[in-house]
Amino acid sequence: MTADADSATCPFATQAPGLPSTDNGESARADSSAGLSPSLTLLFSVTCALAVANVYFAQPLLDSMAQSLGVASSMIGVVVTATQVGYALGLLFIVPLGDLLNRKGLILTQVLLSAIALAGVGAAQQWLTLLGAMVIVGLLAVMVQVLVAYAAVLATPSQRGQAVGTVTSGIVLGILLARFTSGLIADLAGWRAVYFVSSGLMLALAAVFWKVLPATVSPRNRNTYPALIRSMFRLFMTEPVLRIRGLLALLIFAAFSVLWTSMVLPLSAPPLSLSHTAIGLFGLAGVAGALAARSAGRWADEGLGQRVTGLSLVILTLSWLPIAFAQTSLIALVCAVVLLDFAVQAVHVTNQSFIFAARPDAQSRMVGAYMCFYSVGSALGAAAATQVYAHWGWTAVSLLGASISGTALVLWLVSCHSSTIDQGKSA
Repeated sequence: MTADADSATCPFATQAPGLPSTDNGESARADSSAGLSPSLTLLFSVTCALAVANVYFAQPLLDSMAQSLGVASSMIGVVVTATQVGYALGLLFIVPLGDLLNRKGLILTQVLLSAIALAGVGAAQQWLTLLGAMVIVGLLAVMVQVLVAYAAVLATPSQRGQAVGTVTSGIVLGILLARFTSGLIADLAGWRAVYFVSSGLMLALAAVFWKVLPATVSPRNRNTYPALIRSMFRLFMTEPVLRIRGLLALLIFAAFSVLWTSMVLPLSAPPLSLSHTAIGLFGLAGVAGALAARSAGRWADEGLGQRVTGLSLVILTLSWLPIAFAQTSLIALVCAVVLLDFAVQAVHVTNQSFIFAARPDAQSRMVGAYMCFYSVGSALGAAAATQVYAHWGWTAVSLLGASISGTALVLWLVSCHSSTIDQGKSA
């Protein structure tokens, strides 16, 4: 199957490679160079893993945080929501700076400020102080998207999908390992130690970036910062690829957040009463998601992105059936985690391949706008999951996740069908 054949099936099958880049000197230089080197790709991937872990450390720790700060279990999910609110603000107001400022300086600043914010989380003694620090942690974690967009700029057109997939696989590993490592550290030294350790790691990362990250020229973008922000909002209105892929991101990450935010509650409660470390181990079951991220990028390069999207959404919807049996079968839950993470990350990577191809002259703004949908979906899923579990239990949580996933599948089918009709009329 070729890219053209896949595009004929659905209008949003824009092929990631092969489009000219006109945004700035970095893009022009990247197109004429050998592309993104393996060592720099690895550095970006590791950095994304460490940065995104800061957003997800809290999920296995919610029960301990609630007890430490005297917060009701039905409200503790707001910790995740606060982080995602900060992330959304960062996507709107920080990520677009990648099209305006020197990316090395921007990344270094975010890393250093993240270290301070993480130390603030660890030291927080009041509920509102914790929420405020979590907002700032989320705000600065958007360095991940700056790096993803930078990787897309440096990569050649023929390797763009794979480069994005490889860097995204680092993000997935960061999400998965965050749950395991935070649970392990919390069992040994308490939940606050998780954030103090992460703060130290971010300081070490800043030193590595200072020495290793190549010096780059600032993008040749003549827009002012307010104009840059306004142009990102215009992308919502003018780019159909962004709208459809953004809505898909909102739904799949809402489903993702429903599982990972609420799962700790039944697993830590009787009769299972699992430790933080044991709960964190479930994150390792989702390593298949990291593998899917890289493979999905390659499939998008081959023109199979739409088929990957459809199949992955079917898998995502079906994964909620074994999830419903989590309280009686941990094996079923492990299998479901593998399926769900695979599906979510496969759709996520193909989404990014398509939006980068649609507007190579505005990649930072496109990814910032796209990830706003991700952040909103994650925040809504986290808030809804803990409330639903507190009132109706795990079966209701499973039905909520399945409904959200099914809605994403229906949206994809309707968008493809509508475009097929439009293409027939134009023909």
